[in-house]
Amino acid sequence: MVLIASSPPPPPLLYPGRTPGEPPLENGWLPFLGLALQFGVNPLEFLRKRQRRHGDIFTCRIAGKYIHFITDPFSYSAVARRGRHLDWNKFAYELSSKLFGHHSMDPDAGYTTENLHQTFLRTLQGEGLVGMSESMLENMQSVMLRDSDRSKPVLGAEHESPPEAARQRRRSPNSAAQPSCAEDAAHLLPDPNRVNLIKSESRGQADRDNVDTTAYTNKGESVGSSSDMQITRHRCAQTDALIRPPQSKPLPLLGHQGLPTAWQQNGLYLFCYSIMFEASFMTMFGKELHQQNSPREHRANIHSMQNNFKTFDSFFPALVAGLPIKLFYWAHSAREKLAKELKQEKLYERHNMSALIALRIQLNDTLSRMDDMGKARTHLALLWASLANTLPAAFWSLFYLLRSPEAMQAARKEIKEVIGDCHWKEGELLKFSEEQLNRLVILESVIKEAMRLSSASMNVRVVKEDFELALDSSRGYRVRKGDVIALYPQLLHYDPDIFHDPLKFKHDRFLDDNGQERTNFYKNGRKLKYYYMPFGSGITMCPGRFFAMIEMKQFLLLVMSLYDMELLDSEEVPPTLDQARVGLGILQPATDVPFRYRIKPTSRSVHL
Repeated sequence: MVLIASSPPPPPLLYPGRTPGEPPLENGWLPFLGLALQFGVNPLEFLRKRQRRHGDIFTCRIAGKYIHFITDPFSYSAVARRGRHLDWNKFAYELSSKLFGHHSMDPDAGYTTENLHQTFLRTLQGEGLVGMSESMLENMQSVMLRDSDRSKPVLGAEHESPPEAARQRRRSPNSAAQPSCAEDAAHLLPDPNRVNLIKSESRGQADRDNVDTTAYTNKGESVGSSSDMQITRHRCAQTDALIRPPQSKPLPLLGHQGLPTAWQQNGLYLFCYSIMFEASFMTMFGKELHQQNSPREHRANIHSMQNNFKTFDSFFPALVAGLPIKLFYWAHSAREKLAKELKQEKLYERHNMSALIALRIQLNDTLSRMDDMGKARTHLALLWASLANTLPAAFWSLFYLLRSPEAMQAARKEIKEVIGDCHWKEGELLKFSEEQLNRLVILESVIKEAMRLSSASMNVRVVKEDFELALDSSRGYRVRKGDVIALYPQLLHYDPDIFHDPLKFKHDRFLDDNGQERTNFYKNGRKLKYYYMPFGSGITMCPGRFFAMIEMKQFLLLVMSLYDMELLDSEEVPPTLDQARVGLGILQPATDVPFRYRIKPTSRSVHL
C-alpha cells in the first residue's frame, strides 16, 4: 500500500476503442483494481489531486468500473437533467441484493411488482411521517427512562460472538390484546376494509384477489484473497471496539425508578448507539403483541440483535467492494439471524409498527414471489438504511454540542424560547409538536454542520446509453453505456471557497444574519444550487431524510432535558473518521469518546 501510494502517478492510458471527446483517463497499474487502493487511502485528496491535474471531469478505473468523477458543483445540475440517460435504481437494486441476499426488488426482474418509491412516498411523508415521529419520541423516552428492573445492565452481558481469542483481539484497549399492525397503516392502503394482517390458513390467493395494489406496483403490472480478509478483520475489530463499554466492569444503564443519580462513565458512541438502535427498531417493527417476556428478556433480545447488526455492519466495506459474504462466517451468520427476527410470522406477533413496515408486509403478501427469508431480508435492508447513517450522525451532533459551550448555550436558549422549560415528571412523557421542532433552527444547524463534517457519501448513476454530457463550462464529454458517473459531496463540504475554515465546527454555519435557515452559498461569486448533500441529490435523495432530521432533533432534545453530561476531556479532539466506510454515508468515529452522565433528579422538573 505504501509503495503504491508513494509511486509516481501512472500516465493516462487509453482503453481499446477509446473515442475522441472522452474525459481524461487514468487506469492505474493493477489489473481489475486499477486505482482502487490509492482511492481508498484518502478519497478526498485523491480526487483533489486529479482535479488539479485534469479539471472538472476525469475518469478512473476502480474495481473494474470506469468512473467519471464530476468535481464542478455547477455541473451537478447537468447530471440531474440527464435522468433519462442515467440509472440509479439499477445500481441500488443490484447492491441491495448482493449485500442482503434477497432477490432483486427491481420490478423488471420478476420477483415483485412493488414500486418502492411509491411505498416510501406514502409512508415517510404526511400522516405516516407524523406517526413515526410520535412513536420514535415515545420509544426513545422508554429506553432512556427504564423502569427499576433495569438496575442490572444488559450491555455487559455475555452474548454469542466470535471465539474468545477473536474477541480479545477486537476488544478496545481503553398480555392484554393489542391492535394488529394492520390498524397501524390501514389508512395508507387503497382499501383498508379488505386488509388483514392476522395470519391464517386461508391467506394467499384470496388476499391477492381482494387488495387493490395498483398504487404500489410498477406500471400496474402483476408478478408473472487472504490479505483482503485480514484487512477486513482488522476493520471489524475497530468497529467492534466502539460499541463495547470502555471498562470491563458492566456499567449501570439509564433509568429513573430507584436508580442512583450519581455520575456514570461510558463511551459517547456506545451511549448514542444503544439508545437509537433500540428506539429505532421498536419504531419501525413495533413491540411484541403478547408481553410474555420480562423487560429483561426484551432487553436481552434487543441487545442480541444490536450485536448482530454491529457485526454485519462492520463487514460492509468488504462486501460493498465485492467480496462474497460467505467468505466471512460471522457476517453471514449475523445477517441470517437478523433476517429470521424479521420473518413475516414473527412480525405478525408485533403491534404499533410503522406504517412503512405494515404496508410492506401487506405488499409482500400480495405482490412478491420471494420466500419468507427473502422477504425478511428486504426488511433488513430497510433496517440497515434507517440506522447506518443515523447512529453516527447522532453521535457527531451530540459530541460537537458537548465540545462547544457556545453551541450548547445557543441551543438551550432557543429551546427555552420555542418550547419553554421542559417539565418532566415521574410517569409522564415529554411531547414536542411538529411546529416546535421546525422552529428549532439552531439545533438543526448544529446537526447539519455535524453531518457536513462527517459525511462521505458517493452519489452514483449508471450510464444507460452512450451520450454526450455537457458541463457548466459548455464543453461536452462523451460517456459510454455501463460507465458510472459519480459526485463526491465531501469535495463540496470541505471547499474553503464555499465554507470558510471548512474543518472547523461552527454551530451557526447554516443560519443567516436573521438567525433563520441559510440557503445562499456561493463559489467564485456564483450562487450554488447544490451546496449540502449528505442525503444525496435529485431523485436519488434519501426518502427518509425528513424523519432522520426529526429523530435527531428529538434525540438531542431528550438528552439535554433528561441528563447532565460532559466530556471527560473538555478539550477533546474530534476522533478520526473511519475512512474504511467512505461512500457509505456518515462516517463512524475510529475511536469512542469517554464522557460522564447522570439522569437529572426526578424530584424536580427538568429545566434546560
